[in-house]
Amino acid sequence: MALAVGVFAVALLVIASERVDRTKVALAAAGVVVLGQAIDQEAAIDAIDWNTLGLLAGMMIMVRLTEPTGVYTWLAIKAGQLSRGRPPLVVLALTGTTALLSAFLDNLTTVLLMVPLTFLLADALDIDPIPLIVAEVIVSNIGGTATLIGDPPNILIAGATGLSFTAFITNLAPICVVVFAVVTAGLYAAFRHRLQVAPEARARVMDLDASRSIEDMDELKRTVPVLVGTILAFFAHQALGLEPATVALAGATVMLFLSRQPVDAALSGIEWPTLFFFVGLFVLVGSLEETGAIDKVAEGIGNVTAGNRDAELLGIAWASALGSAVVDNIPFTAAMIPVVDSLEPASGDSAYWWALSLGACFGGNATLIAAAANVAAAGMAARAGTPIGFMFFLRVGVPVTLVSMLLSTAYIAVRYL
Repeated sequence: MALAVGVFAVALLVIASERVDRTKVALAAAGVVVLGQAIDQEAAIDAIDWNTLGLLAGMMIMVRLTEPTGVYTWLAIKAGQLSRGRPPLVVLALTGTTALLSAFLDNLTTVLLMVPLTFLLADALDIDPIPLIVAEVIVSNIGGTATLIGDPPNILIAGATGLSFTAFITNLAPICVVVFAVVTAGLYAAFRHRLQVAPEARARVMDLDASRSIEDMDELKRTVPVLVGTILAFFAHQALGLEPATVALAGATVMLFLSRQPVDAALSGIEWPTLFFFVGLFVLVGSLEETGAIDKVAEGIGNVTAGNRDAELLGIAWASALGSAVVDNIPFTAAMIPVVDSLEPASGDSAYWWALSLGACFGGNATLIAAAANVAAAGMAARAGTPIGFMFFLRVGVPVTLVSMLLSTAYIAVRYL
C-alpha cells in the first residue's frame, strides 16, 4: 500500500509540475507499481477500463472521418451566427448544449463531439478557445450528474441499487440546474477578459455563408448519418444491452466501410497519448484499489460519522468529492458503493446514494485527471497545439467544486436532513 500511495502521489506532483509529459509519467508510474508488486499483471490488465478506451477510440475515428466534410465548420458558423458573436451568448449556447447532451448522452461522448466544434467557432471569432473548452468540460460533469446515464458514477450506483432513471432525475436534476446556472455565470465572469470579440470579427462571422463550408457533400451524405445514428444509439444503449464502447466502435466500423478515406488516415485521428495516459492512470488507481488504500479512505467515513445520519450524508458527499478529485471518480465510486451500502439503514434511504452521486460527479471537476471527460478534452486541446495546463485547470476546478459542493450541501440539508 505504501508503494502504491507513494508512486501515485509522486506521479500526481510531477504531472502537476507540467515539466514531463503526463503520458510518460502515467506509464512510468504504472510500470513501477507493477514491477514493485503493488498490483500483479493480471489485476493491472483487469483495472484498465476497456469500455472507456473503446468509446474514446470509436468516437475519435468518427470525428476524424467527418471532419473533411466541413460539417463541424458549418455547425461552428451557425452557432456563432445564432449567438450573434456576443461572448455571453456564445458561452451560454456552448455550455447549455454541452450540459443538455451530457445528461442524455454521456459527458465523455459529448466532450468528444463539442471540442472540435468549439475550436472552429473560437477561430472564427478570433478568441481563445481554452476558456470555452474548460467551461464545457466543467458543465459536462454537472449536466452528467442529472441523470442515470450522464456520468459513469451514476451508472455504477444504479447498477448497485436498482434506482430508476426517474429517481435520478427527480433527485439530482434540480440541484444540477442551480449549479449549472451559478457556475456558468461565474466562469463567464472569470474568463470575460479572454473572450472579447472584436466588432470586425463579429461582422465577419455574420457575413459568412455557412453552406459554403461544406467541402465534400458526397462524403457528408455517407458519414454524417452514421454519426447521427450512433449518437441516437447512445440514448438507447442500455435498452439495447450494449456498452457505449460497442456502440462507438460499431459506428466507427460502419463509417470506415462507407467512407472513401484511407483507413490509415482515419486511424491517425486516434489520440494515442490520451489513450495511453488512461491506461497508466487506470493501472495506478487499480494498485490503490488492490492494496486497499481506497477502501481505507472510504471506511474512515463510517468511523468518523459514528452512525449519525446527518454526518454520514454530508461526510459521504464531501469525502467523495475529495476522493474523486485526487483519484478518479469512477474507481472511487466503485470503492465507495459497498461502504455506502453498509451505512444505509436496513429500511432503505436513497439519500445516501444521492450524496455519493453529487460528491463523486462534482468532485470530477476539481482536477484535470478527476474525470474521463477532463482527460479527453485535455488530449484534444494538446493535439490542437493549445494545451490545458494542470495548474490552470486546478485554479478553475477547485473553486467550481467548492461552490458546487456548498450548494449541494444546502440542497441535501433542505431536502434530506
